[in-house]
Amino acid sequence: MDLKLDIFAHVLPTGLLNSVQEKVPNIIEEMQFLKIPALTDLKIRRNDFPTDVKQIISNVNLNPEDYFDPMQAAELCQSGNEELLEMATKNEDIFAGAVAMLPMNNIPKSLEIIDQQVLANDKFIGVQLFTRAIGKSIADVDFEPIFMKLAEANLPILLHPVFDTTKRDNNVTFSWEYELTQAMNQIVKAGYFEKYPNLKIIVHHAGAMVPYFSQRIKYTMTSQEYQDFKKFYVDTAILGNSKALELAIDFFGTEHMIFGTDAPFAVIPNGTTKEIVTAINEMNVSVQVKKDIFSNNLLKLIR
Repeated sequence: MDLKLDIFAHVLPTGLLNSVQEKVPNIIEEMQFLKIPALTDLKIRRNDFPTDVKQIISNVNLNPEDYFDPMQAAELCQSGNEELLEMATKNEDIFAGAVAMLPMNNIPKSLEIIDQQVLANDKFIGVQLFTRAIGKSIADVDFEPIFMKLAEANLPILLHPVFDTTKRDNNVTFSWEYELTQAMNQIVKAGYFEKYPNLKIIVHHAGAMVPYFSQRIKYTMTSQEYQDFKKFYVDTAILGNSKALELAIDFFGTEHMIFGTDAPFAVIPNGTTKEIVTAINEMNVSVQVKKDIFSNNLLKLIR
């Protein structure tokens, strides 16, 4: 039985949640997805957990910089990372590692966290960044030192969507895919793949709109930008859909697709792992490519 490594699975560190609730008592009512019990209750998480899967865990969309000043945000990220590390260490039968969080309103402390927490423990395989932070694009020049640092450290970035709060029509079904696509475009336009050749970015939701509009990219952008889009890695978290996964792999390449499920979201209590495994198995690709998607591509990417 070959082990499958799930690069994008979420949890919610309870210490972080409690700290945010002290300042924003109604945070769970404001962010309904925080109510999913399997984010915090690992007994539920273990219910019907597939025996051939281990998850790389990352914090759900609850970012300290949205609620706290730079020093407090840094402290909460550090303690939240310790919680993630403890969860991964104590539950090695279902978790293979973790992805660290960074305080995006405190870049010096973010760089320290990469040195002192992420690089210091091999259970951290990289960091999670979001498409926007403190009202800015993730490709804003203020955040560039993080991209530089992670490229130098040979650590992957997991790129996760968040809403652009200036828009009135945000919705989970479509908005996040647009935000991911825009962030990819902004990263390409910033020239980061030329500046930092070792940069590795894993994009959630199979690269969002890019595979479908790849020819528009080819004919409306420069050849260098078109090639830069191909440098992203993508996960398989689109709730199934073999044909869409095939389209993504056609554009990004067989070595750039990595198994990811977005667990425990979409299907209560534990997400759509079974549906996504089935979709990958039904893809019109070789057995070896499927094995690469399930584990080998990630193992080549991380330390």
